[in-house]
Amino acid sequence: MTTVTVIVPAHNEEEGLPATLESLLRQTAPAEEIIVVDDGSSDRTGDVAKSYDVTVLRPERNLGSKARAQNHALPYCQTDLVLAVDADTVLAPDYVERLKPAFDDPNVVIAAGNVQTRFTRTIWERGRSIEYLFGFHFHRPIQAGAASPMVCSGCCSAFRREALVAFGGFPERTIVEDMDVTWSWQIGGHKAIYVSDAVAWAADPETLTYLRKQVWRWMAGFFQNVRLHLRPMARRKPMLALWVVLAVLEILLAPVWWTTPLILTFVWRLPVTETLAWWFGTELLLFTPPLVYAARRRHLSVLRVLANVPFAYPTRAVNTYYAWKGLLVELVLVPLGLAKTLTVYEKGRAS
Repeated sequence: MTTVTVIVPAHNEEEGLPATLESLLRQTAPAEEIIVVDDGSSDRTGDVAKSYDVTVLRPERNLGSKARAQNHALPYCQTDLVLAVDADTVLAPDYVERLKPAFDDPNVVIAAGNVQTRFTRTIWERGRSIEYLFGFHFHRPIQAGAASPMVCSGCCSAFRREALVAFGGFPERTIVEDMDVTWSWQIGGHKAIYVSDAVAWAADPETLTYLRKQVWRWMAGFFQNVRLHLRPMARRKPMLALWVVLAVLEILLAPVWWTTPLILTFVWRLPVTETLAWWFGTELLLFTPPLVYAARRRHLSVLRVLANVPFAYPTRAVNTYYAWKGLLVELVLVPLGLAKTLTVYEKGRAS
């Protein structure tokens, strides 16, 4: 029988942690142990964790990143699998049960499920909900079908423990350890698996401040991994390299697409109503069918999902800004010695 230890890194997470731990304790395939790493919290995170009768580890000082907190707990894990769960992520009751069969293949070293938003209260949460519905029901299945997922989400990924230990633990050399390990293992000939029926709900940015910090970390980390992995990836895992190149091209072309209505109106002198109708019509044609499919798969109201589509545009604007910033800093300025790579892990929500 496959055994599992859950690691929950937590820094000032007293509010979100109870729902996370309750979801872990309700699993139809219970974990052998749940370890909460109280990473230098100044609130009641440790006390909350202890009230759920789980193992609580508290380093002598704040370790500074999720990967370091997870590595602090790794020597305490003795099970077949290690499941890393963020302290504000809630798992479906059958999440572990659905993930375990992926590891029946001995070449599979990492697997993760389908991540959706827990809340849709603010502009930013609603925008992120559209991104997740589209990404996890369109992009991710295509990548999985080609046996080359871009990333196994760090908020809910399971790892084969022996492989993780042999790798040196959760990688600390980039600011996004989930993408680093997903790419590294696939380049090395191992398998990463996306399990679409295993569902997790993440607490996503409810404010612009939080969104900016999170997206900057994600985009800087993405380009850190591009700098680190793209050349060996092109030789050893070309299909994964294709997804990465397409993602970079999408980032490069995004400003062109966003300014197309202005170009058509002020340069080609086309009527503004015509250009806007063409632009929004193309957007709807591209995004509506996957979103309708995703809503039905998740048993959500199609009308409510489509009503959130306008909120995706402010979120996409933030994504585009920080994607370009990440590209310029991590692929241009850092190699030239004109800037320092991002190393400070700021989640955003905690003060």
